[in-house]
Amino acid sequence: MTSTVPALGTRTAEGSALQAVLLDMDGTLVDTEGFWWDVEVEVFAALGHTLDESWRHVVVGGPMTRSAGFLIEATGAAVTLAELSVLLNEGFESRIGRTLPLMPGAARLLAELHEQAVPTALVSASHRRIIDRVLSVLGPHHFALSIAGDEVSRTKPYPDPYLLAAAGLGADPARCAVVEDTATGVAAAEAAGCRVVAVPSVAPIAPASGRTVVTSLEEVDLAFLRGLMTEMP
Repeated sequence: MTSTVPALGTRTAEGSALQAVLLDMDGTLVDTEGFWWDVEVEVFAALGHTLDESWRHVVVGGPMTRSAGFLIEATGAAVTLAELSVLLNEGFESRIGRTLPLMPGAARLLAELHEQAVPTALVSASHRRIIDRVLSVLGPHHFALSIAGDEVSRTKPYPDPYLLAAAGLGADPARCAVVEDTATGVAAAEAAGCRVVAVPSVAPIAPASGRTVVTSLEEVDLAFLRGLMTEMP
């Protein structure tokens, strides 16, 4: 599945100000945030370096260029950013090829959004090669489009991916509900002007104006997402 966006339209969730739902992938729909760290540890061990556990919160949720660049600088490893990106993607693909657990409530939420014909997009900082592998498990029919981190000039925490997804669905960003698990993703969604549901996976995320924090996707359904828009004009 590619990120080719459909012609702009005016589709909305019937009976609601909610126009679209935009979903992060790693740590939000699939339980893979820990996979990335495990792969990073393994790759750097092979390069002769040990990663400090405290760095985990630094690299989680961001684009690979940022995470990989930080780890190269922190360890002094003799590897280029391009070489490391290949090693990390290959290691991650191998891992998700063995198992790809969904987050609690993810399958039910995706099924409900699909059944109710709510325009939905997958918006991830992961590369296209990874997204397509995950989509084969999640079901590409659940998403009208997907946005990959290596297909935008600026990925999260910049708003670009969410603005592109909203435009592709013909939706006003302010009428989009975004579900994210990291501070980086939340920052991107809020910068785009979206309403945010945060489901923290690794580090805590505090509630804020326009942001609702829950402990699990099991607390989120279509009625919940529509309710985020009730106080809007």
